[in-house]
Amino acid sequence: MRFIETKLGGAFLIELDRIEDERGFFARSFARDEFEGRGLRTDFVQSSVSYNARSGTLRGMHFQASPHAETKLVRCTRGAIFDVIVDLRLGSPTERQWVGAELGADNHRMLYVPEGFAHGFVTLQDQSEVFYEITEYYNAEAARGVRWDDPALGIDWPGPPGVLSARDRALPLLQSRP
Repeated sequence: MRFIETKLGGAFLIELDRIEDERGFFARSFARDEFEGRGLRTDFVQSSVSYNARSGTLRGMHFQASPHAETKLVRCTRGAIFDVIVDLRLGSPTERQWVGAELGADNHRMLYVPEGFAHGFVTLQDQSEVFYEITEYYNAEAARGVRWDDPALGIDWPGPPGVLSARDRALPLLQSRP
């Protein structure tokens, strides 16, 4: 695996080292020692899947509040997404900055999202499926988010969403979050 540091401290884009032959390829997508060697959490306790029927489906920007803050390892296993993370760590040198990356079934990239970050994505293809490894169990009372189009963040999405849940539409702007 190749760990590519993003401009947001602690967040990594991860590319697989593929061993290819006439059958296709083989690659490791997780090795505890490689993650821990970079100081990254490896105590994943939950896996989740998000299926999205239509291109232009936007989910986000979500996070869980402390003490249920979570680290995520995100991969798009079918289709493609534009995946976005925002540093919400108070006092961080990159607070309120964002990074976006295309994750897809064709490029096999993953995004390591540390706790203290909001996460969201928009699908770039119909029938996109996203797989998450998460370090905390989901806790509905700790579920939080900020608006995907918050002007304080200035996220440069590939286009306006075609599908957006009522919950995500109602998320607060960063200035008004608890």
